[in-house]
Amino acid sequence: MQATVSTFDDSTRGGRVLLDNGVELTFTGAALEGSRLRLLRTGQRVRLETVTEEGVTRVLSVRILTLP
Repeated sequence: MQATVSTFDDSTRGGRVLLDNGVELTFTGAALEGSRLRLLRTGQRVRLETVTEEGVTRVLSVRILTLP
């Protein structure tokens, strides 16, 4: 799933992303663990891995959207 970074807090490494369908999701610093990402910028396109449990969607990982 793809999204656009809407906010990012470099002290907590958490923030919010806006999905292409207009839904906003929150992510924590744990979503960046295992990646080499240190900062994200507002407006940056990212790829998300999510899970939905009991109707709640949670962001598992955030990665930079790159071309193949």
